[in-house]
Amino acid sequence: MEKIWLKRYPEGMPETIDPEHYHSLLDLFEKSFADYSDLPAFTNMGKVLTYSELDSATKRVASYIQNDLGLKKGDKVAVMMPNLLQTPVTILGVLRAGCVVVNVNPLYTVRELEHQLNDSESSAIFILANFADTLEKALPKTNVKHIVVTQVGDMVGGLKKHIVNFVVKHIKKMVPSYSLPNAIKFADALAGNEATYKKPDVDLNDLAFLQYTGGTTGVSKGAMLSHGNMVGNLEQVSGCLDNVLERGKEVVITALPLYHIFALTANCLTFMKYGGLNVLITNPRDMPGFVKELAQHKFTAVTGVNTLFNGLLNTPGFAELDFSSLKMSLGGGMAVQRPVAEKWQAVTKTKLMEGYGLTECAPLVTVSPYDLDGYNGSIGLPAPSTDIKLMLENGEEAAKGEPGELWVKGPQVMQGYYNR
Repeated sequence: MEKIWLKRYPEGMPETIDPEHYHSLLDLFEKSFADYSDLPAFTNMGKVLTYSELDSATKRVASYIQNDLGLKKGDKVAVMMPNLLQTPVTILGVLRAGCVVVNVNPLYTVRELEHQLNDSESSAIFILANFADTLEKALPKTNVKHIVVTQVGDMVGGLKKHIVNFVVKHIKKMVPSYSLPNAIKFADALAGNEATYKKPDVDLNDLAFLQYTGGTTGVSKGAMLSHGNMVGNLEQVSGCLDNVLERGKEVVITALPLYHIFALTANCLTFMKYGGLNVLITNPRDMPGFVKELAQHKFTAVTGVNTLFNGLLNTPGFAELDFSSLKMSLGGGMAVQRPVAEKWQAVTKTKLMEGYGLTECAPLVTVSPYDLDGYNGSIGLPAPSTDIKLMLENGEEAAKGEPGELWVKGPQVMQGYYNR
């Protein structure tokens, strides 16, 4: 097939990537922990975790999962939290234990949670107390053996931790009463013994994430994303962004939830690979609070969906922020509307790039080239080492300019749907 898009690749963008550049996601993390040890990795509620602190915390959680919970390589662990410091610590801890992360939307109903825990065969769950009442109701019909519960302020540290937890529970009354008698406190998992951690023997074929997607039909299905899918997609993202991002210098605003594949790959994992800082926004729906938080940071990148960008543009104070460091705004998850993109460019003086992806592709498939002058209504060009074609229902390829179904081939395409 003729890859007509290669002619339009910006200078310096590779046509292919090495999907086996790392032996697993763990090797990729370890390189970042070593290269950027003193740099900040994640911040939330005023607390900052450096790469070296992240290395230690995730190792302790991994050790707890391996030794105290007795979980083995390939066991499924559900993670049901909004954007808090506990979230990347848990996700990376589960992966470093050799287990598979099952990301769960905290707003799930009892029925949805029950389906996902059973479908994924999860044997453990890390959950924020605010949603523990949903788990209590779903639990009897699942095979979950271990429950680790965290409070909002658990990683803020010091006196502030207790103040935050008190306010959330007693003043804002955001923690419904629940009964999970055998639940373990997150602090106990965080106190795991680093010395007993054993790096598991995982390779690119091993499962990293069971990422659930409503996708096409009926109940949500678990997209099986291997270490190879994730490493391949991260290399593809780097191929698209190496001329935009600088290692050890980036600050990305992470308002989309990390349990969603877009923020998981585009924010959490990509910016860790670059040694950047993820600013975790726990409640982006509080737009005035969100704008206040933005004012605290000289951010260089922001990702979002159309509604998020539109909401910010219409929030008092946003237009007055300092955008002098901002070099990349990336929209995905849904179509970016022209009026929103054009207003965003007028206000922030940076173009709103658009990408297209799907959970089944870890997720990046196509993205606007970084040298565009502005919004052009297209989803951009296929990432390096990605082949696409448009197909008709009769199995023939669509003619140029004719609509069709998008077919994708590349290292990022999932292994399949779990148990389907």
